[in-house]
Amino acid sequence: MIDNLLLGAATALTPTNLLWCLLGVVLGTVIGLLPGLGSSTGVAILIPLTLTVEPVTALIMLAGIYYGSQYGGTITSVLLSTPGEAASVVTTLDGYQMARQGRAGAALAIAAIGSFAAALLSLLLLAALAPPFAAFALRFGPPENLAVMVLALVTMVILSTGSKLRAAAMACVGILLACVGIDAGTGEARYTFGSINLLSGLPYIEIVIGLFAVGEVLHQIRIGAARPIRARFRDLVLRRQDLRDSTGAIARGSTIGFLLGTMPGAGSTLASFLAYGLEKRLSRNADQFGHGAIQGVAAPESANNAAANANFIPTLTLGIPGGATTAVLLGAITVYGLQPGPLLFTEQPALVWGLLVSFFIGNVILLVLNLPLAPLFAQLLRIPYGYLYPIILVTSFTGAYAIDNNTFSVWLVFVFGLLGYGMKRFALPMAPLVVGVVIGGLFEKALVQSSALLDGNLWLLLTQPIAVTLLALAALLLAGPPLLTRLRTRRHEEDNHV
Repeated sequence: MIDNLLLGAATALTPTNLLWCLLGVVLGTVIGLLPGLGSSTGVAILIPLTLTVEPVTALIMLAGIYYGSQYGGTITSVLLSTPGEAASVVTTLDGYQMARQGRAGAALAIAAIGSFAAALLSLLLLAALAPPFAAFALRFGPPENLAVMVLALVTMVILSTGSKLRAAAMACVGILLACVGIDAGTGEARYTFGSINLLSGLPYIEIVIGLFAVGEVLHQIRIGAARPIRARFRDLVLRRQDLRDSTGAIARGSTIGFLLGTMPGAGSTLASFLAYGLEKRLSRNADQFGHGAIQGVAAPESANNAAANANFIPTLTLGIPGGATTAVLLGAITVYGLQPGPLLFTEQPALVWGLLVSFFIGNVILLVLNLPLAPLFAQLLRIPYGYLYPIILVTSFTGAYAIDNNTFSVWLVFVFGLLGYGMKRFALPMAPLVVGVVIGGLFEKALVQSSALLDGNLWLLLTQPIAVTLLALAALLLAGPPLLTRLRTRRHEEDNHV
């Protein structure tokens, strides 16, 4: 392992590769700041720029765009409640509340530190565990993927604040929204109402921009424009207590992100939601989540960065993309005349390990650039909200239009902005709905494929060891809390009788 890391360091630390790595993370941060653009689109657009350089240099730059955009999306999530990246959606839940409390700088700083720690941990795990993890990921077929989706839905419903029934209803609404488009089983159009724009389904980014950005602006207009935040500088920087509170969250989020990142298709978005849910479950102050808990920023940010790095395990070792962005990168690898797969590690060791080590270098650059700038970014909140609202709306609608150069995307953002406003008005939880939308299509695909593999008898899922373990964990999450409450009540009653 040490020899591989040294070989990678020798490749990644050349002046040319360092320069392109810097360019990649800076461009990625800018791309992440723009709602609707996203890392996959940014990578696709910039691939032609890399055709004249060495393949390892090109991949280092494109990978820098990938994880740089993760942090760029965090900036807008915290400051404006406008996720620039899909994986940054969950960060808005606590990051934006921290910003409203005058702690935007601390939220951005812990996101940078969490991402850096996740990069370090995932690099070590990548070096040590890439081959065995790739072999384990091969055991995840449709039944196992279906069980993962069930666990994700149950986790988000159970850990939602307020009514669990409302949370379950919102998750179902999200799944229904994901059903718009072509039926995965029959190939027929459904819920499209004759519109060709809906044949490919409701686009996730437009939904997120509408729910979070436009919905928040409408909500703020209704309750009256708040005064700009006049936080003291010391409120914008991290305190020792913040670091102590976040250490465990960063470690757990990084681990979850890495594990899910090795599974083809799981992606960093699902990792961030599950890390947030676990942290809320383990916290002694679960009621603070959604109201500015710093762990609610540290855990998902660590998870999405670790998942972004781990996505390269199935991409490089199996030729199976771990997510949307790695699917684009997989195409770029073939354009450079390389063949992804197990032989890539033996035939192109300098390229593979140079790329992996560059993840760590790129995150060091992000930390050095963005940690000192976090309080400066936070000062944007001193601008009167009357000026910010038009900027947010223009950015949101422009970003939506830029995705497909289609006014239909703009109308979608507007409609879901109204929906987001209504959900805030009636205190309906957004997170379960977003999770439903994220995994709805994957859930249906896994369900159809599992049914086909098991001859229509889904009870045979119970014969799959990994699937059974995940489903048992989901059942435990559902039944455990009510049973514990009942046992405590009975014990309390018995003690009173005595």
